[in-house]
Amino acid sequence: MKVIAAGLKGLFILLLVVSAAAVSASEIERFAGSYVGSAEYSANGETQRRDLSVTIEEDREGFTLSWTSVSYKNDGRTKESAYKIEFVPSPRSGIYGSAMKVNVFGKRKPLDPLNGEPFVWTRIIGDTFSTFSLFITDSGEYEMQEYHRTLVDGGLQLKFLRLRDGAIVREIDAFLEKVD
Repeated sequence: MKVIAAGLKGLFILLLVVSAAAVSASEIERFAGSYVGSAEYSANGETQRRDLSVTIEEDREGFTLSWTSVSYKNDGRTKESAYKIEFVPSPRSGIYGSAMKVNVFGKRKPLDPLNGEPFVWTRIIGDTFSTFSLFITDSGEYEMQEYHRTLVDGGLQLKFLRLRDGAIVREIDAFLEKVD
């Protein structure tokens, strides 16, 4: 009898894990695609412009998030930043950990913020897909970058926040149109 009960318990746990994976996949699927847009914002007393793009792609283990930001300075200079990060489900529903490094056993894991690397994670709450990056500076202070991408008709509404020790340093709002 104990063997049957243990077998049923194992089957129940397996069903829970498979169900959680299916829920996670449908969660990401709603956001999957490529989006583009631009924004104007104020920095150092000047109005600046950025072109923005983001791609969210599902895969077997989680998803890949890629984004690019091209900043145009008033003096004609441009600066392009591009990122591509793989994410995997965490044990907590709606929260995904970055898989930016491979350990000695071949398991993908997040970077280490105590070594000056960003710690990155994503969460999904309702129609909002949020990505957070935590940096610890050499002086031990912290910087957070938050990307809140909310599903709206035709694409995503982006709200970007950059905070240093809790104070907002930069805030950008933009509409990103879905292009595929």
